[in-house]
Amino acid sequence: MDGWTFEGQPRALGEATMTLVAGGSFCVSTRNGDILPGGAQGVFFADTRLLSRWELHIDDAPVEELQVLAAEPYHATFIGRAARRPGQAESTLLVIRDRFTGGGMCEDVVLRNLSDEPAGCVASLNIASEVCDLFEVKTNHICRVTDVEAAPEERALRLFSASRGRGVRVVVGGEDTPVLAVPPGLLVFRVVVPARGDVRLCLQANPIIDGVESEPWFSAACLPQQAEAARWLCEWEVDTGAITTSNTTLATILDRSRTDLGSLRLFDPDYPDEPPSIAAGAPWFMTLFGRDSLLTSWLALPLDQNLAVGTLRRLARLQGVKTDPLTEEEPGKIMHELRYGVSTAPSDSGARAYYGSVDASPLFVVLLGELRRWGAHHDVVEKLLPHADAALDWIERYGMRDGFLWYRRKTDQGLANQGWKDSFDGINFADGAIARPPIALAEVQGYVYAAYLARHYFAREAGDAETERRYAAKAAELREAFNERFWLPDRGYYAMGLDRDGRPIDGLGSNMGHCLWSGIVDRDKAGQVAEHLMSPAMFTGFGVRTLAADMGAYNPMSYHNGSVWPHDNALTAAGLMRYGFIEEAQTIVLGLLDAARAFNGRLPELFCGFDRHEFPVPVPYPTSCSPQAWASATPIQLVRILLRLDPWVPRGKLWIAPVLPDGFGSLRISRLPLAGARITVEVDGGFGDPVVIGLPEGMCMIAGPRPAMTASVHAGQWIG
Repeated sequence: MDGWTFEGQPRALGEATMTLVAGGSFCVSTRNGDILPGGAQGVFFADTRLLSRWELHIDDAPVEELQVLAAEPYHATFIGRAARRPGQAESTLLVIRDRFTGGGMCEDVVLRNLSDEPAGCVASLNIASEVCDLFEVKTNHICRVTDVEAAPEERALRLFSASRGRGVRVVVGGEDTPVLAVPPGLLVFRVVVPARGDVRLCLQANPIIDGVESEPWFSAACLPQQAEAARWLCEWEVDTGAITTSNTTLATILDRSRTDLGSLRLFDPDYPDEPPSIAAGAPWFMTLFGRDSLLTSWLALPLDQNLAVGTLRRLARLQGVKTDPLTEEEPGKIMHELRYGVSTAPSDSGARAYYGSVDASPLFVVLLGELRRWGAHHDVVEKLLPHADAALDWIERYGMRDGFLWYRRKTDQGLANQGWKDSFDGINFADGAIARPPIALAEVQGYVYAAYLARHYFAREAGDAETERRYAAKAAELREAFNERFWLPDRGYYAMGLDRDGRPIDGLGSNMGHCLWSGIVDRDKAGQVAEHLMSPAMFTGFGVRTLAADMGAYNPMSYHNGSVWPHDNALTAAGLMRYGFIEEAQTIVLGLLDAARAFNGRLPELFCGFDRHEFPVPVPYPTSCSPQAWASATPIQLVRILLRLDPWVPRGKLWIAPVLPDGFGSLRISRLPLAGARITVEVDGGFGDPVVIGLPEGMCMIAGPRPAMTASVHAGQWIG
């Protein structure tokens, strides 16, 4: 089953789980370190579950959890104890499992005897694998593979699917401990732990992909501090901007965001010298996504611009070149997601791209334009500009109808909805009826508008007057048509979209918050939009719902029909601030930070949309990804929103006009990348003017908000 055809929800992991992440690898286990069969736990690599069971027993009894020490995103230490020994009132055998995840798994197991008498015991490790695709696990449609073989070898156990060419080999290292491998998947260790002493075992789960076995990134032969994953994270923390604040809650949230983003980066082995891109999130989306990776890179720009460069370059290499209804590839189209699983039909790179996204193509152009505003090297932008033009050409040749960008899947194997609310019931009328495609989404028209403006400015910089005028005219025409066709004057808000008959989809949702962000909203309508977004039907106290509570399809426990998504709120808050609704933007920022604090400093992909007056803490959504890329990038963007930090390097200007809420505390951003330099921004609790240190030559700071956009492109005034 292809992942993009699944229109239900993934399996819940449960609260008592631990997720470790490294690049495109991850491990989900219980908090005592065991991976239990029958659920969604496991060790995953290359979109394949390599291990579905990894249970450690001491004398046939499970290890009791004491504590989990989560050091790095890829590393945790599970501390537990065995059942009490004969003649002892309490347990005297400590069990320490030191686990590193990345390209497989490496785990050191230490048995420590805290008594004065040697302890003879039997440690057994139950191992199993169906060698199944990630989506088979996600959707609970696991195809049992009958040709998996368990081949006992000296101090090793091999589980392999010949038909799929994938599997895992578990290798036992460590001290000279007798090992008995019992098919189909049991390793037995008969050990004597000295009095007040230790016995140590080293276990490696080596992935086998396309018949080739490789060691995990962390292994007995590679010390943790020498592993690439550790080096990548260390370099990320040194090279990226850092935000320090007197607000201790915010400091914790920002530190978690920075670490999580670092752990989700993807390095392309075919381009080792290129900046990384970023995965969408763990556990189900540990791969490159068009929309998700682009928006995450945009949200994270104040921290790092290399994510945007790496993401744009990789998406450019995967840009559509032919017409294929099964993958929905078309010339110039930016892909939706990249997969490596056993159910894919791999390309030469071993991956398969799916292109069923209507918004990735305009967002590609939007991010490139914003990257240039932050001063990305001219050569970087120039090399990507032809890809931006190809994306714009795709919009107009393949997606445009009646002046708007529409979507409709090419076969019954694709996603029915191809905007960010891509669940099958995510786009609906006020009475709850599901809209039928083709559909023109409101927010997508805003993305196209912003893409046109970005291309307009590229042309202006290049002195290409004809292209500049052409895209200015396209932007003006789209904006005028949008405000005429999508605005519902009797309701005072924008339709979610237009359905196949051209009827406005009159459900009240958060989509129009993105329209504020893109700038396509006419100023005379912005006040009513803001009022609706902040109304009790939409705002929960922790964030804006995806769908208003008085709509027919409203369900606060649904994926897209009443839940709260942090990235959705970040874009909405940015849009509100853009139009001058300072208090409303601050309210969303503070609500999200309160939610992050309730989630121990980490914003999840989404949470339930119950009202804060009913439940004083946010209610988790059971299958929410965590860490998830655009949720992790949200707190960074919230800081930018409050600072009203807006660079335009080609014009030599940096606007900054802080509006920190009362009692928020002071902020200091150091090593903020701008035009190839590193600057420092200091704000003292909202009092006094901001201080900017290290501005590049030719740049000037303007202590005020960026001028408001105007409705007229042709007037020669400010545009978006």
